[in-house]
Amino acid sequence: MPIIRRATRAELDTIIDWAAREGWNPGLEDANAFWSADPEGYWVATEEENLAAAISLVRYGSQYAFLGLYIADPAFRGRGIGFALWKQAIASADGRVIGLDGVVAQQDNYRKSGFVWSHANVRYGAAVDVSEPPGTQLVDAAPVHLAALTDYDRRFNPARRDAFLHEWTKQLPTRRSVLLLRDGAITGYGTIRACREGFKIGPLFADNETGADVIFRKLAAGATGARIYLDIPEPNASARALCDRYNMKPVFETARMYRGLAPDLPLARIYGITTFELG
Repeated sequence: MPIIRRATRAELDTIIDWAAREGWNPGLEDANAFWSADPEGYWVATEEENLAAAISLVRYGSQYAFLGLYIADPAFRGRGIGFALWKQAIASADGRVIGLDGVVAQQDNYRKSGFVWSHANVRYGAAVDVSEPPGTQLVDAAPVHLAALTDYDRRFNPARRDAFLHEWTKQLPTRRSVLLLRDGAITGYGTIRACREGFKIGPLFADNETGADVIFRKLAAGATGARIYLDIPEPNASARALCDRYNMKPVFETARMYRGLAPDLPLARIYGITTFELG
Protein backbone atom coordinates (compact mmCIF):
# COMPACT_ATOMS: atom_id res chain seq x y z
CA MET A 1 0.00 0.00 0.00
CA PRO A 2 1.31 3.46 -0.83
CA ILE A 3 2.07 5.91 1.94
CA ILE A 4 0.46 9.31 1.38
CA ARG A 5 1.99 12.29 3.13
CA ARG A 6 2.86 15.93 2.67
CA ALA A 7 5.87 16.61 0.45
CA THR A 8 9.10 18.09 1.71
CA ARG A 9 10.62 21.20 0.19
CA ALA A 10 13.29 19.06 -1.51
CA GLU A 11 10.59 16.82 -2.98
CA LEU A 12 8.90 19.85 -4.51
CA ASP A 13 12.03 20.31 -6.64
CA THR A 14 11.60 16.72 -7.83
CA ILE A 15 7.90 17.29 -8.57
CA ILE A 16 8.75 20.32 -10.70
CA ASP A 17 11.34 18.22 -12.54
CA TRP A 18 8.58 15.71 -13.21
CA ALA A 19 6.45 18.55 -14.60
CA ALA A 20 9.29 19.45 -16.94
CA ARG A 21 9.51 15.83 -18.05
CA GLU A 22 5.78 15.92 -18.83
CA GLY A 23 6.39 18.88 -21.14
CA TRP A 24 4.80 21.49 -18.88
CA ASN A 25 7.85 23.76 -19.13
CA PRO A 26 8.05 25.14 -15.57
CA GLY A 27 10.06 28.20 -14.64
CA LEU A 28 13.69 27.85 -13.68
CA GLU A 29 13.05 29.23 -10.19
CA ASP A 30 9.40 28.45 -9.49
CA ALA A 31 9.89 26.29 -6.41
CA ASN A 32 10.42 28.98 -3.76
CA ALA A 33 7.31 30.89 -4.81
CA PHE A 34 5.25 27.72 -5.09
CA TRP A 35 6.34 26.59 -1.64
CA SER A 36 5.70 29.97 -0.04
CA ALA A 37 2.09 29.95 -1.29
CA ASP A 38 1.30 27.01 1.02
CA PRO A 39 4.08 24.83 2.47
CA GLU A 40 1.47 22.23 3.41
CA GLY A 41 -0.11 22.22 -0.02
CA TYR A 42 2.01 19.52 -1.67
CA TRP A 43 1.39 15.80 -1.35
CA VAL A 44 3.23 12.68 -2.43
CA ALA A 45 2.56 8.97 -2.48
CA THR A 46 5.51 6.66 -1.89
CA GLU A 47 5.99 2.96 -2.55
CA GLU A 48 8.90 1.36 -0.70
CA GLU A 49 10.35 4.83 -0.14
CA ASN A 50 10.18 5.67 -3.86
CA LEU A 51 8.17 8.68 -4.99
CA ALA A 52 5.27 7.26 -6.96
CA ALA A 53 2.94 10.22 -7.50
CA ALA A 54 2.43 13.85 -6.53
CA ILE A 55 -0.26 16.51 -6.40
CA SER A 56 -0.67 20.04 -5.09
CA LEU A 57 -3.64 21.56 -3.32
CA VAL A 58 -2.53 25.10 -2.56
CA ARG A 59 -4.86 26.95 -0.20
CA TYR A 60 -5.35 30.69 -0.56
CA GLY A 61 -7.13 31.86 2.57
CA SER A 62 -10.08 30.05 4.13
CA GLN A 63 -12.36 29.91 1.07
CA TYR A 64 -10.32 28.96 -2.00
CA ALA A 65 -7.70 26.46 -3.15
CA PHE A 66 -6.10 25.45 -6.44
CA LEU A 67 -5.21 21.92 -7.51
CA GLY A 68 -2.30 21.12 -9.82
CA LEU A 69 0.94 19.20 -10.38
CA TYR A 70 -1.01 15.94 -10.54
CA ILE A 71 1.61 13.52 -11.83
CA ALA A 72 2.43 9.85 -11.39
CA ASP A 73 5.83 8.39 -12.11
CA PRO A 74 5.46 6.20 -15.23
CA ALA A 75 6.70 3.16 -13.31
CA PHE A 76 3.77 3.41 -10.88
CA ARG A 77 0.89 4.27 -13.20
CA GLY A 78 -2.19 2.12 -13.51
CA ARG A 79 -2.22 1.00 -9.84
CA GLY A 80 -4.70 3.49 -8.42
CA ILE A 81 -1.99 5.34 -6.52
CA GLY A 82 -2.67 8.64 -8.22
CA PHE A 83 -6.39 8.45 -7.52
CA ALA A 84 -5.78 7.76 -3.83
CA LEU A 85 -3.58 10.84 -3.77
CA TRP A 86 -6.25 12.84 -5.60
CA LYS A 87 -8.84 11.97 -2.95
CA GLN A 88 -6.46 12.98 -0.16
CA ALA A 89 -5.80 16.35 -1.81
CA ILE A 90 -9.50 17.05 -2.32
CA ALA A 91 -10.16 16.22 1.34
CA SER A 92 -7.41 18.61 2.45
CA ALA A 93 -9.34 21.53 0.93
CA ASP A 94 -11.60 21.48 4.01
CA GLY A 95 -14.66 22.66 2.10
CA ARG A 96 -12.90 25.38 0.09
CA VAL A 97 -13.87 26.06 -3.52
CA ILE A 98 -11.22 24.33 -5.66
CA GLY A 99 -10.03 25.49 -9.05
CA LEU A 100 -7.90 23.59 -11.56
CA ASP A 101 -6.55 23.87 -15.08
CA GLY A 102 -6.91 20.37 -16.45
CA VAL A 103 -6.08 18.65 -19.70
CA VAL A 104 -9.16 18.97 -21.88
CA ALA A 105 -9.37 15.19 -22.44
CA GLN A 106 -9.72 14.60 -18.67
CA GLN A 107 -12.76 16.81 -18.17
CA ASP A 108 -15.12 13.89 -17.71
CA ASN A 109 -12.93 12.43 -14.98
CA TYR A 110 -12.82 15.77 -13.18
CA ARG A 111 -16.60 16.03 -13.41
CA LYS A 112 -16.88 12.75 -11.51
CA SER A 113 -15.20 14.52 -8.60
CA GLY A 114 -17.61 17.43 -8.74
CA PHE A 115 -15.71 19.85 -10.98
CA VAL A 116 -17.68 22.01 -13.43
CA TRP A 117 -16.25 23.57 -16.61
CA SER A 118 -15.91 27.35 -16.50
CA HIS A 119 -13.88 28.36 -19.55
CA ALA A 120 -10.86 27.42 -21.63
CA ASN A 121 -7.38 28.80 -21.05
CA VAL A 122 -5.14 28.80 -24.13
CA ARG A 123 -1.36 28.96 -24.20
CA TYR A 124 0.02 31.08 -27.04
CA GLY A 125 3.67 31.07 -28.02
CA ALA A 126 6.09 32.68 -30.46
CA ALA A 127 9.51 34.22 -30.77
CA VAL A 128 8.63 37.84 -30.06
CA ASP A 129 10.94 40.66 -31.07
CA VAL A 130 9.74 44.03 -29.77
CA SER A 131 11.38 47.19 -28.51
CA GLU A 132 10.81 48.51 -25.00
CA PRO A 133 8.06 51.16 -24.86
CA PRO A 134 9.07 54.69 -23.84
CA GLY A 135 7.79 56.58 -20.83
CA THR A 136 8.17 56.57 -17.06
CA GLN A 137 4.87 54.99 -16.05
CA LEU A 138 6.30 51.46 -16.25
CA VAL A 139 8.49 50.64 -13.24
CA ASP A 140 10.12 47.54 -11.87
CA ALA A 141 8.25 46.09 -8.91
CA ALA A 142 10.03 46.67 -5.61
CA PRO A 143 9.31 45.77 -1.96
CA VAL A 144 7.81 49.23 -1.45
CA HIS A 145 5.08 48.32 -3.96
CA LEU A 146 4.19 44.95 -2.46
CA ALA A 147 1.18 45.96 -0.35
CA ALA A 148 -0.45 47.91 -3.20
CA LEU A 149 0.45 45.19 -5.71
CA THR A 150 -1.16 42.52 -3.53
CA ASP A 151 -4.31 44.63 -3.20
CA TYR A 152 -4.42 45.06 -6.98
CA ASP A 153 -3.80 41.35 -7.58
CA ARG A 154 -6.77 40.49 -5.34
CA ARG A 155 -9.11 42.02 -7.93
CA PHE A 156 -8.18 39.23 -10.34
CA ASN A 157 -8.11 36.25 -7.96
CA PRO A 158 -10.59 34.64 -5.59
CA ALA A 159 -8.32 35.26 -2.58
CA ARG A 160 -5.27 37.26 -1.53
CA ARG A 161 -1.87 35.82 -2.41
CA ASP A 162 0.43 37.75 -0.06
CA ALA A 163 3.09 35.11 0.62
CA PHE A 164 3.13 33.87 -2.96
CA LEU A 165 3.51 37.34 -4.48
CA HIS A 166 6.28 38.23 -2.04
CA GLU A 167 8.36 35.54 -3.75
CA TRP A 168 6.88 35.61 -7.26
CA THR A 169 7.56 39.30 -7.84
CA LYS A 170 11.13 39.31 -6.57
CA GLN A 171 13.54 40.64 -9.18
CA LEU A 172 15.93 37.80 -10.08
CA PRO A 173 18.32 37.22 -12.98
CA THR A 174 15.66 34.87 -14.41
CA ARG A 175 12.56 36.87 -13.47
CA ARG A 176 11.23 40.42 -13.78
CA SER A 177 7.99 42.05 -12.63
CA VAL A 178 6.82 45.48 -13.80
CA LEU A 179 3.98 47.76 -12.76
CA LEU A 180 2.01 50.28 -14.78
CA LEU A 181 1.31 53.37 -12.70
CA ARG A 182 -1.22 56.15 -13.32
CA ASP A 183 -1.05 59.05 -10.85
CA GLY A 184 0.78 56.74 -8.46
CA ALA A 185 -1.85 53.97 -8.56
CA ILE A 186 -1.27 50.53 -10.06
CA THR A 187 -3.35 49.96 -13.21
CA GLY A 188 -1.62 46.79 -14.36
CA TYR A 189 1.31 44.49 -13.73
CA GLY A 190 3.06 41.50 -15.18
CA THR A 191 5.86 39.03 -14.56
CA ILE A 192 8.17 37.32 -17.04
CA ARG A 193 10.30 34.36 -16.04
CA ALA A 194 12.80 32.12 -17.75
CA CYS A 195 11.54 28.57 -18.19
CA ARG A 196 13.07 25.29 -19.25
CA GLU A 197 12.34 26.50 -22.78
CA GLY A 198 11.90 30.19 -23.51
CA PHE A 199 10.00 32.54 -21.23
CA LYS A 200 6.49 32.75 -19.78
CA ILE A 201 4.63 35.93 -19.00
CA GLY A 202 2.21 35.52 -16.14
CA PRO A 203 0.36 37.06 -14.64
CA LEU A 204 -0.55 39.87 -17.00
CA PHE A 205 -3.34 41.92 -15.43
CA ALA A 206 -4.39 45.35 -16.65
CA ASP A 207 -7.32 47.74 -16.51
CA ASN A 208 -7.45 47.98 -20.31
CA GLU A 209 -5.93 46.62 -23.52
CA THR A 210 -3.54 49.55 -23.97
CA GLY A 211 -2.08 48.95 -20.53
CA ALA A 212 -1.74 45.23 -21.15
CA ASP A 213 0.06 45.92 -24.42
CA VAL A 214 2.70 48.23 -22.96
CA ILE A 215 3.35 45.87 -20.05
CA PHE A 216 3.70 42.98 -22.49
CA ARG A 217 6.19 44.91 -24.61
CA LYS A 218 8.17 46.02 -21.56
CA LEU A 219 8.55 42.40 -20.45
CA ALA A 220 9.03 40.83 -23.88
CA ALA A 221 11.72 43.32 -24.89
CA GLY A 222 14.05 41.84 -22.28
CA ALA A 223 13.70 38.35 -23.74
CA THR A 224 15.77 39.37 -26.79
CA GLY A 225 13.75 37.52 -29.40
CA ALA A 226 13.40 34.25 -27.46
CA ARG A 227 10.21 32.23 -27.54
CA ILE A 228 7.58 33.64 -25.20
CA TYR A 229 4.43 31.96 -23.88
CA LEU A 230 1.28 33.63 -22.58
CA ASP A 231 -1.65 31.71 -21.06
CA ILE A 232 -4.86 33.64 -21.69
CA PRO A 233 -8.49 33.04 -20.69
CA GLU A 234 -10.12 32.22 -24.02
CA PRO A 235 -13.17 34.47 -23.43
CA ASN A 236 -10.93 37.58 -23.37
CA ALA A 237 -11.08 38.79 -26.98
CA SER A 238 -8.60 41.60 -26.24
CA ALA A 239 -6.07 39.05 -24.99
CA ARG A 240 -6.51 37.05 -28.19
CA ALA A 241 -6.00 40.26 -30.18
CA LEU A 242 -2.77 40.97 -28.25
CA CYS A 243 -1.47 37.52 -29.14
CA ASP A 244 -2.43 37.98 -32.79
CA ARG A 245 -0.66 41.34 -32.85
CA TYR A 246 2.64 39.68 -31.97
CA ASN A 247 2.07 36.63 -34.17
CA MET A 248 1.68 34.29 -31.22
CA LYS A 249 -0.08 31.01 -32.00
CA PRO A 250 -2.08 28.59 -29.81
CA VAL A 251 0.05 25.67 -28.64
CA PHE A 252 -1.90 24.18 -25.74
CA GLU A 253 -5.30 24.40 -24.06
CA THR A 254 -6.64 23.64 -20.60
CA ALA A 255 -10.09 23.48 -19.08
CA ARG A 256 -10.55 25.81 -16.11
CA MET A 257 -12.93 23.99 -13.79
CA TYR A 258 -14.21 24.59 -10.28
CA ARG A 259 -15.54 22.39 -7.53
CA GLY A 260 -17.97 24.57 -5.65
CA LEU A 261 -19.24 28.03 -6.51
CA ALA A 262 -17.14 29.41 -9.36
CA PRO A 263 -15.63 32.82 -8.59
CA ASP A 264 -16.74 35.81 -10.66
CA LEU A 265 -13.39 36.90 -12.08
CA PRO A 266 -12.87 39.89 -14.42
CA LEU A 267 -11.71 37.79 -17.37
CA ALA A 268 -11.83 40.83 -19.66
CA ARG A 269 -8.91 42.31 -17.70
CA ILE A 270 -6.95 39.07 -17.27
CA TYR A 271 -4.53 39.00 -20.21
CA GLY A 272 -2.37 36.24 -18.77
CA ILE A 273 -3.01 33.86 -15.90
CA THR A 274 -0.20 33.31 -13.43
CA THR A 275 0.42 29.58 -13.85
CA PHE A 276 -1.53 26.47 -14.79
CA GLU A 277 -0.14 24.85 -11.63
CA LEU A 278 -1.22 27.40 -9.00
CA GLY A 279 -3.89 29.41 -10.78
